[in-house]
Amino acid sequence: MNIIQKVTIRHLKENKRRSLVTMIGVIISVAMITAVTTLGYSFLDLLTRQNISSHGEWHVRYKDVTTDQIKAIKQDSKTKSLILTREGYAALEESENKSKPYLFFKHYNTIGMKQFPIDVIDGRLPRNENEVAISEAIIKNAKVDYKIGDQLTVNLGQRVSTVTEKELTQNDNLQRDEDSIIEELKINETKTVTIVGTIERPSWEPTWSPGYTVIGYTDETILSKTDKVDALVVLTDINRSLYKHSKSLAAEQGIDNVQYNGELLRYYGVTNNDSLHKTLYSLVAIIMSVIIIGSVALIYNAFSISVSERTRHLGMLSSVGATKKQKRNSVFFEGSVIGAISIPIGLLAGLAGIGITFTFINTILENALGISEKLELVVTPSSILIACGISILTIFISTFVPAQRASKVSAIDAIRQTHDIKLTGKTVKTSKLVRKIFGLEAEIGLKNVKRNKKKYLATVFSLVISIVLFLSVTFFTGSLKKSLEMSQDDWSFDIQIFSSEDEKVDLTDYTKLEHVTKSTMITEVNLETLIPWEDVSEQLKTEAVPEDGMYPYYVVLSGLDQKSFEEYAKEVGVDAKEFSNPDSPKAIVIEQISYEDASTKKIVETTSVQTEVGEKIDLLTMPAGDMENEQPDRKVAGSVEIAALTHHVPMGVTTAFLGGVNLIVSQKTMDSLLAKTDIEVTPYVYLNSSDPMATQTAIEDRKDTNIHVFNVYQQRQQEEQMILIMSVFSYGFITLISLISIANIFNTISTSISLRKREFAMLRSVGMTPKGFNKMIQYESIFYGVKALTYGLPISLLVMFGIHRSTGFTFEYGFQLPWLSIVFVIIVIFLIVGSAMLYSISKIKNENIIESLKQENI
Repeated sequence: MNIIQKVTIRHLKENKRRSLVTMIGVIISVAMITAVTTLGYSFLDLLTRQNISSHGEWHVRYKDVTTDQIKAIKQDSKTKSLILTREGYAALEESENKSKPYLFFKHYNTIGMKQFPIDVIDGRLPRNENEVAISEAIIKNAKVDYKIGDQLTVNLGQRVSTVTEKELTQNDNLQRDEDSIIEELKINETKTVTIVGTIERPSWEPTWSPGYTVIGYTDETILSKTDKVDALVVLTDINRSLYKHSKSLAAEQGIDNVQYNGELLRYYGVTNNDSLHKTLYSLVAIIMSVIIIGSVALIYNAFSISVSERTRHLGMLSSVGATKKQKRNSVFFEGSVIGAISIPIGLLAGLAGIGITFTFINTILENALGISEKLELVVTPSSILIACGISILTIFISTFVPAQRASKVSAIDAIRQTHDIKLTGKTVKTSKLVRKIFGLEAEIGLKNVKRNKKKYLATVFSLVISIVLFLSVTFFTGSLKKSLEMSQDDWSFDIQIFSSEDEKVDLTDYTKLEHVTKSTMITEVNLETLIPWEDVSEQLKTEAVPEDGMYPYYVVLSGLDQKSFEEYAKEVGVDAKEFSNPDSPKAIVIEQISYEDASTKKIVETTSVQTEVGEKIDLLTMPAGDMENEQPDRKVAGSVEIAALTHHVPMGVTTAFLGGVNLIVSQKTMDSLLAKTDIEVTPYVYLNSSDPMATQTAIEDRKDTNIHVFNVYQQRQQEEQMILIMSVFSYGFITLISLISIANIFNTISTSISLRKREFAMLRSVGMTPKGFNKMIQYESIFYGVKALTYGLPISLLVMFGIHRSTGFTFEYGFQLPWLSIVFVIIVIFLIVGSAMLYSISKIKNENIIESLKQENI
């Protein structure tokens, strides 16, 4: 260590407060980058593990492959493991649940049974083709008393609709019309199997599926040349090339159908949707740029706020013969020492902070969501290297600039700091109105700001970065939540019940079942209306052609029971009594819809129809029959007045697609509108339950073959899990950024105030009172806040617009400013600046004036 480096170390020790403040700036910056990147990786890791836990792990599915094709897939360089599976149905004639009359055989090889979530309750899983494990639901729900050791002889085949001749899957409920079942089993083989175990009902079996799961065994060694199975591949490397590679392999082997586990692959950041790919990468680029700029600003600010003190020190070195190179190296060495201490501490602080946060969050996630997986701290080399690289580069920039400037200044000027404050009358000139309106203290405060321009700009820069960070991250997380909600199904219920023979079934009985927490009864009918072309949705105008200045819309008219309608009217903000007059029927219009554009594959949010409260909509019917080759003979069923426009959707109602509109009325209004028509309505009951599975069992126990039950609880729970996890991630992200921004502001202002001890002592020495002193500080706080908001808000607006454009590659919805966040920022900026300045002043206001005037270092 040479003499210059020894002097630098001594200087850092003697100026402990400034050195500590600079180190804190670097530590906070490194911790921020480490925490954010770790949070992102950990969040995606949770989603990945939860998906695998619920649905099994596979990436590519090759449908209907032969033994030769299986060998080729297994030998492929990208294949890590190969799962073989085949499916079939067999009749379960003893089933007491008429909605589930089948056994659904799901055969796996040994690897498949490990890769898919299958929980054994009793016995074991099958080890050969003559063994099976049955779902406990067969015993509990179907009331069929199978035992381990029993032998079953079954006719296996595929479900096929007798109407469409389409092959049906577990996602298709039992196909029935009013009188009979309209599907059949096409038998392929007969086999005898032995029950060797009982399993829990698999999470991947939909509640409405007509078959109870039975796990069987399959293997390529027992397949004939003509047998076909599905091959599910777990890949060695997961990247975008897998789409091209799998299609190429399929083409070589003559495989017609290739499918992908899109949901799981998205969590790895891989998608074959170019628009979604652009969205993901542009969003990551924008938000990481904002965070990196914030980090650079924080570290640079920690150095630049004390440039004057370092320049004075370098001037002293120059006066005793130090060369320009030695002075530059001195500053670089100082930065290296600070970095060597601060970067490891910052990394540990960021990881520790996120780890502690996860400890608390996991309890919330487990209780609120019932998820099986926990947030785990995922530390990747890339996140550590990014944090270290940015910090090292920023420290180099932060030290290089003052070193270059100081090396060009003479020793006398550097010691006297004449280059830091170059005052002219014009520089500190203020408007006479400032003193007249705000007083002398405001004028002095404004002159102080102008006189200490570099420190002032450094503080304002810090505030601007904090504003941009907070608003950008708030808008970013809000956009993610909005996009997620648009891509989910709008299910607001657990169970749907409907009947095509409503005169024989009293559906109200089902609302009184045990565990039901909320219910609504809805009758629905599909009608038409003619909308003036100028009122048609803007998106529809690009795709449709008007008919005599009008365009035919389909109308979904929903009649809610009185209690549900009153609750919905209150939610919308209208009086339900206004809708009770049958002679003047009124309706609530759901004006916001989302749909997937067929050409661009974007999910678009738009208005269903451009209308206003008070306008009327004529409801038209169309006669039955094929009207493709003749002009439709529309008949007027009635008309309704639009009493409210809303984005709120009542429980059980599914929003219309483009070219349609939802009208919500009370059941009394519905009855009066359709009283003079022969239109048939479909009644529905929608239930929310504290135990949806028990409620479904209670419904099925009634053995009413005229009703259909659709339990979406599991799918709805998964969607709510995603939204709630996203909310936790969003608010955690925002809280982290907020704390870092506040720390940044306090760090900057407290350092700035400490460097102005002599200045404040001088003001007090010429007679400024404590009251006047506080008033001056308050005005300085206002000047800081106003200046920061003047720059921060427009920059934030540009960043938010960039984020909106990025999401626009996949999701199309109107740009809306987060007004609540903006108001919050405006208030908080002034509170934080004022608090930081008052706190800093309280630390120095009682110091001796003479000592402060004599002080050279902080």
